[in-house]
Amino acid sequence: MDINTIISIEKRKNELPALSDHTFLRYFNFIALYLAQGIPEGMLYFGLPAWMAVNGKSPGEIGAFVAVVTTPWTFKVLIAPLMDRFTYLPMGKRRPWVLTGQLGLMVFFVLMSIVPDPLNNMTLFTLAAFMVSFSGALQDVSTDGMAIDIIPIEQQARANGFMWGSKTIGISASLYIGSHLINSFGYHTAILSLACAVCIIMIVPATLKERPGEKILPWTKGIASSVNLLAKVNSWSEIGKSLLRVMKLRNSLLMIFPLFFATTGFGLMNTLLPIFTIQQLGWTNIHYSEINATASLAGGIGGMMICGILLDKFGKVKMLSFFLVLLILLPLSIILLKNYWNTPVFMNIYISTYNFLYVFSTIGMFAVAMKLCWKKVSATQFTLFMVAANLGLIAGPAIIGFLKNKFSWDYIFLTFSLMMILTLILVQFLRTDDQLHAISLMEEQEQNIAHV
Repeated sequence: MDINTIISIEKRKNELPALSDHTFLRYFNFIALYLAQGIPEGMLYFGLPAWMAVNGKSPGEIGAFVAVVTTPWTFKVLIAPLMDRFTYLPMGKRRPWVLTGQLGLMVFFVLMSIVPDPLNNMTLFTLAAFMVSFSGALQDVSTDGMAIDIIPIEQQARANGFMWGSKTIGISASLYIGSHLINSFGYHTAILSLACAVCIIMIVPATLKERPGEKILPWTKGIASSVNLLAKVNSWSEIGKSLLRVMKLRNSLLMIFPLFFATTGFGLMNTLLPIFTIQQLGWTNIHYSEINATASLAGGIGGMMICGILLDKFGKVKMLSFFLVLLILLPLSIILLKNYWNTPVFMNIYISTYNFLYVFSTIGMFAVAMKLCWKKVSATQFTLFMVAANLGLIAGPAIIGFLKNKFSWDYIFLTFSLMMILTLILVQFLRTDDQLHAISLMEEQEQNIAHV
């Protein structure tokens, strides 16, 4: 063995294992990336709407802001095929895109922080928030594709628990800290601090490789993994044909609808709560942010610690159905116990319970969706599912102004229950094992054709 070979072996010993080879590092990587996704969402969807509400913005204005900043997540359907088709394989199939999205979050947070007088400059304020959200969507698509490619099927439910739990923790931390910074030091300092947090998290994907032998950075040594070279899609037509085959499957088509109805309800409730508590009950934005952040943090920790285990033990669809039933019943407490609206303990319990169930049902929903994906076009297929979900997150806030003008608060809460009922009914028709069998048959057919 020559000296260069020995040196090469010693260098590899000192390197961190690749994500494909190390379970703990896989979990750690996705926890960090989903934490980064939660940081902008905490402020854009909760903190800033509460700040706008306490400063006199109308439900229609707040709902329109949330709807606009959510819109980039529907663009993922255009981004995902690019990721399946183009990448820099020596750095991994998904990691170059992950780093691009993370960098975008940093840059646009900085630009958002310098918007002058944002409450009286809504166009520029909303545009900057839109670009932050777009970068988050870019990072999300690539992260989800990496998760499907790297995480074994038997670990996906638990991984989803860690991922969505950490995202919820990111949301709650961003909401709590960001709201306090806005009130104590002003808007500009608060937003700039989020850019710093995202920058620190970027160390993780910049350090961990997807598969052994790949480059850490473009100028370092390494080669493309043979696994990624074999899975490489060489034409747009191949992506289109493969995607059409898997999306024509019964369960793929069916999954779109519960995702849409569930997230319509979540988008409605998430936008409703700061408006309801601040403008109806007289809370301050700090009070709301503290309660919601604490509840989200508890829900995130619960999601990380037990939700994945529950999904594995009792079945994804069964546990998801259980969470949905509880979400259907929850708003009835608001309607039936109207006299307790001004009781802080009651509303605190309501918000805490909602956040727990929101996190757990989201983890369950996306774990089911991930199981339905074909790895060959995983980024694009999963993104199609997420587009349905994100359309719901747009629809929910978008209708809140209309609902508030036409109906009382009771009926708005009841609308949420209706969305959960529709979701529950549709989920009962999903058959994930049938989907896995169908995908396996398609892969066998492709292998047979290749051998011929």
